[in-house]
Amino acid sequence: MRQSKNAGRESLLRNHRSAILATLELPKLESCVNATMIARLGAAALIGTLAASAVPQSEIGADLTRAPRIQSALEFVRGNEPEVIEYQIQLTEIPAPPFKEERRAAAYRAMFEERGLTDVRIDSEGNVLGVRPGRSARPHLVFTAHLDTVFPDETIRVVREGAILRAPGIGDDGRGLAVVLGVIDALNGSAIETDGPITFVGTVGEEGLGDLRGVKHLFHDELKGRIDRFISVDGGGYSIKHVGVGSYRYRVAFVGRGGHSYGSFGVTNPIHALGRLIAKIADFQVPESPKTTFSVGRIFGGTSINAIAYEAAFEVDMRSADKDSLETVHDKFLQAAAAALAEEKARWKGEGELELDLKRVGLRPAGHTPAESPEVRAVVSINRVLGLDVEMRESSSDSNVGMSLGVPSITIGPGGAGNGAHSPGESFDTTDSWKGTQRALLVAIALSSEGLR
Repeated sequence: MRQSKNAGRESLLRNHRSAILATLELPKLESCVNATMIARLGAAALIGTLAASAVPQSEIGADLTRAPRIQSALEFVRGNEPEVIEYQIQLTEIPAPPFKEERRAAAYRAMFEERGLTDVRIDSEGNVLGVRPGRSARPHLVFTAHLDTVFPDETIRVVREGAILRAPGIGDDGRGLAVVLGVIDALNGSAIETDGPITFVGTVGEEGLGDLRGVKHLFHDELKGRIDRFISVDGGGYSIKHVGVGSYRYRVAFVGRGGHSYGSFGVTNPIHALGRLIAKIADFQVPESPKTTFSVGRIFGGTSINAIAYEAAFEVDMRSADKDSLETVHDKFLQAAAAALAEEKARWKGEGELELDLKRVGLRPAGHTPAESPEVRAVVSINRVLGLDVEMRESSSDSNVGMSLGVPSITIGPGGAGNGAHSPGESFDTTDSWKGTQRALLVAIALSSEGLR
């Protein structure tokens, strides 16, 4: 079955290349460059020429899609979409909970190798990387989707009902991973040479307590100082997420000596201390704009109804897209934790030991890529030229890390229509999903262009 799929894809690539060879003449670019420049650069530099022209970023989508080679690539994407959907199903059926992404990573690595990417590897954090070289060393675009899901390490089967695919993780981020492969297929199938290299990545640890560990490793270690632009394919539809919602997450534990509810009455009680702190958190006042939130998500502890617990704990999540607002609510939390401990001790005049253990289990930095930046304007232009709604949003995703470091970073939706993300009933509607792959292809070309200013 696998050989049949590969043979079909290779046949599609061959047929498409033949069609391209028959129409390789350059488009009329009088408004962009002169005839001497066209002759000097030649067909291989077509994409760089377009992006380096004086055309405003607000028009770059239309400028790109006028090129015959890119038009052919867009046609290729539409014809190749059934294969992209097969990739989506295949990858979704490989379990990949946070910290256990190895099997899906191995499959993704093999897919990168099949497509001829160079320096294909799995780094020390578990990310899968592969490079498609450009004509120059810069700009270096990193183009990603995340490997992990929120679901446990168990077998998943995708159910097809017409255009609807049903399975946990089918959209988030099974679809994103497939779109990345679809972009590589289109670049290869249409022989498009980008200005700068594109490093394609399947990242680990985007979900839950993974704490963006994969993309943090990319920016701080694996590709430190070498990322010029960053794209993540995640979420749903055709959104453009250029604001990163940051978060602090803690596991808070109060620990005492415990005892009998009657015989040891009067000692400090970890559950009572926990209640004091949760009540303080519930009374926090935070701004509506910039939106800032807090939530106690889970509570643990207790031995029995007639025992004073020796330990009680809870997990708390605090969020904001504004760095200052996030730090403010974080400071309130730390002050409230210290006050709750002191109040419980004072209530029982210091009887019994009581300790507070604050363990930070997540830190997603807040940040943004300005709406007026060339990168965001280019993506907006691409949406418009493809007839897609321009939906500017904020989110918490792999792009947060780049945003916080000042590297232009955007998370784009993968096309199609997802529903029920992070639930067992998650589904994905593949109707016209090829538009998402087309959009991702144009974004990859535009953001790897040296002329994007």
